[in-house]
Amino acid sequence: MQNFDEGSRKPRGLGTRLVHAGRRPDEQFGFINTPIYRGSTVLHPNARSLETRDVPYVYGTKGTPTIRALEEAWTELSGAAGTVLTPSGLAAITVAILSVVKAGDHILVPDSAYRPTRIFCDGVLKRLGVETEYYDPLLGGGIAALMRARTSLVLTEAPGSQSFEMQDIPAIAQAAHAEGALVAMDNTWATPIFFPPHERGVDLAIEAGTKYLGGHSDLLLGLVSANARAFPALRETFDAMAMCAGPEDAFLALRGMRTMSLRLKEAEARGLALAAWLEQRPEVSQVLHPALPSHPGHAIWKRDFLGSTGLFSVILKPYPKKAVAAFLDGLELFGLGYSWGGYESLVIPFDCSSYRTATRWEPGGPALRFQVGLEDMDDLKADIEAGFARLAAAS
Repeated sequence: MQNFDEGSRKPRGLGTRLVHAGRRPDEQFGFINTPIYRGSTVLHPNARSLETRDVPYVYGTKGTPTIRALEEAWTELSGAAGTVLTPSGLAAITVAILSVVKAGDHILVPDSAYRPTRIFCDGVLKRLGVETEYYDPLLGGGIAALMRARTSLVLTEAPGSQSFEMQDIPAIAQAAHAEGALVAMDNTWATPIFFPPHERGVDLAIEAGTKYLGGHSDLLLGLVSANARAFPALRETFDAMAMCAGPEDAFLALRGMRTMSLRLKEAEARGLALAAWLEQRPEVSQVLHPALPSHPGHAIWKRDFLGSTGLFSVILKPYPKKAVAAFLDGLELFGLGYSWGGYESLVIPFDCSSYRTATRWEPGGPALRFQVGLEDMDDLKADIEAGFARLAAAS
């Protein structure tokens, strides 16, 4: 579907695009939603078609109407030239990187990156002859000093995984492009709704659709959107690997996309409300939420982002490990789990110190990451207050 009304030629609004992108009811007997297409074999009408492959679908690994619908919708939403779908967010990261690098290349990765990304770089990429150098996520345009003749890719993530550093994406993109390198970004926290990656200079935008696109903690999905420069190699790499997303997951993601804007706005309001409340608690040393004025990267967030979501971290004042365990173990509404973006509230403790190499993680107290769900805010606060009472009693 076009991004413009054919009569007025005015750009369609976000809500309209989310509702209509990727839908072709005329091809589905008038049914609004593209159904789930399962299958491997596609029958061709004749021998010529088998030879020329001049049909929309040739085999299950090359796509189905369900997959195409989500690819088209996400491409429109993110302002890209094309999109591929993968079985998970981590799979999206690996496909994006592999579409760029070759043996002998050098890539730059922020020290605040999602830890499984580091494991992939330090393991698989190293074995393939690609060198990974980790850099201070706050470097901004200064990353130009780290660029080499063989630097092919600069990976970014804003905010940083768990520790929530804000990266100056436009400045990094300008420096990288000046040296001929591509820029990839893990944009899962903001999604294209709150951070339009390709408008900000990103060549490959990576999303874990598992999170806010799905919205209900019931699917695994990754997406990589790319601009015209990066998409041909991305598609070629994806096709060579056939790292296909499941049809049910693609269907659920399409359904989730229709309401994603409303859910993100609610997540933003709830996240800010709980973050501001926690910032006033005597047990808390610091709240790491980019939309709070107290955050060191707030100015960058305000300049480049259109909103915030319901995930942030908190640094407690010094407490023993047993006291933090008492806080966590008695929680009734905050589950202990490693995902986010769903309807339920979650919390995990974390410590980045063991896997930082370019910077030091010294928060001065235990760190917790909160995902704010849809429970009543008073109930969430009461659950945390009871946890703080256990924290104090066990100290």
